Amino acid sequence: QNMVMSFRVSDLQMLLGFVGRSKSGLKHELVTRALQLVQFDCSPEVFKKIKELYETRYNKKGSDVAQPPPQHRAEALPLHSSYDRGSAVPRTLPTTNIDYPALYGKYLNGLGRLPPKVAKPEVRLVKLPFYTTLDELLKPTELVPQNNEKLQESPCIFALTPRQVELIRNSRELQPGVKSVQVVLRICYTDTSSPQEDQYPPNIAVKVNHSYCSVPGYYPSNKPGVEPKRPCRPINLTHLMYLSAATNRITVTWGNYGKSYSVGLYLVRQMTSAELLQRLKTIGIKHPELCKALVKEKLRLDPDSEIATTGVRVSLICPLVKMRLSVPCRAETCAHLQCFDAVFYLQMNEKKPTWMCPVCDKPAPYDQLIIDGLLSKILTECEDADEIEYLVDGSWCPIRAEKERSCSPQCPILVLAGQEGFHFTLWLPPAPGSSDVNGLLATPNGNGENGKAPADVVDLTLDSSSSEEEEEEDEEEDDDDEGPQPKRRCSYEKGLVSAC
Repeated sequence: QNMVMSFRVSDLQMLLGFVGRSKSGLKHELVTRALQLVQFDCSPEVFKKIKELYETRYNKKGSDVAQPPPQHRAEALPLHSSYDRGSAVPRTLPTTNIDYPALYGKYLNGLGRLPPKVAKPEVRLVKLPFYTTLDELLKPTELVPQNNEKLQESPCIFALTPRQVELIRNSRELQPGVKSVQVVLRICYTDTSSPQEDQYPPNIAVKVNHSYCSVPGYYPSNKPGVEPKRPCRPINLTHLMYLSAATNRITVTWGNYGKSYSVGLYLVRQMTSAELLQRLKTIGIKHPELCKALVKEKLRLDPDSEIATTGVRVSLICPLVKMRLSVPCRAETCAHLQCFDAVFYLQMNEKKPTWMCPVCDKPAPYDQLIIDGLLSKILTECEDADEIEYLVDGSWCPIRAEKERSCSPQCPILVLAGQEGFHFTLWLPPAPGSSDVNGLLATPNGNGENGKAPADVVDLTLDSSSSEEEEEEDEEEDDDDEGPQPKRRCSYEKGLVSAC
């Protein structure tokens, strides 16, 4: 680092040109670029080149500018052909903290001397549908603890190029104060086996220059005993950065509890759900004939199956919002024909990204979504049905909603004639799924429900005497206060049958 700090502009340009980096800019920009090279991507060849430039400058008299030897051309270094954006350059970071230039402050993890070059896989992060990567400012770098303390700090500095500054300034605003082109910080586990999702370490805090940046909080948990989850997303640093050639200092505070994390800095363009929907409509529509062939394949006779499938029903209602589909889509990896609405699916994942199919609850990432061209055509032709059925030949037919069954009773079994013109009717138990009510219903004046004629009446009288005699007997019973009278049996005439 001290060698690089002593270089002139011409020396810095030769060093950066040697590794294929940009040589344009002011001296402090060149120094920053060269120090980043020393910090992260310094190979033995680069170290040798720095040493040659330094010795040529101070040891050879009468020579102010060192000339690169012909055998050290950038083209002759296939090992460093991966310096282009998006490449993987293996590296390790030491834990030793030594002196560093006061002008540029501490680098990430207090890096102060050249790291050894060890060939090992590099950490990769998953691609995010709502973020398009424009530049990689800092490749995923492991957070290395400097001591045994539980709370660690890892500082880093970098400077934006004029082109990157213009991209940010000229980008549109997603909302007041939030640009679509952003500098974001991403953190994940240090795992090289597969692309990693964003994952925050415990006790995370991010400080940009002199201000702390807000980090997404925890989702509340409604289930007892379940810890609340934190949505791990890229952290937008743009509003706290110097949009100029000045260097920016970022400090990540994190909890050291055994797991290893890596951080990366990226210049990205954030997309909206409407933009992703438009892109899906442009490149993600599956032709109706291909969808029809898929239907035939699913309904093809299986010789091992004892039950022949003659059709499959598909709802035209979105399972997400229970509304009629407008843009029917599903993932190509899904085994079902049922679709969900792409508009609401993208809006939900914009707020809380899960990318899970609402039909089968399996992963349905954005790059695997397709718009069903056949179902889109059916939606325009079938407006009076909420469900269709695909047939074995690939054709379809609408399924109309069945009329609700009448809730009126079907069959009275017994009608009892009572006083004051009321009839009591006993109904049969309703059939399964019916809304009939089991019990006794009273209808005045012998009329049935809604003024209809009542069912057949079986008159169960106590005896054949006249009503006057019955009234006299009732009066005699009322006058008798000696105690309750024994119940009288009602005699049924032979030949009476049920009303059903």
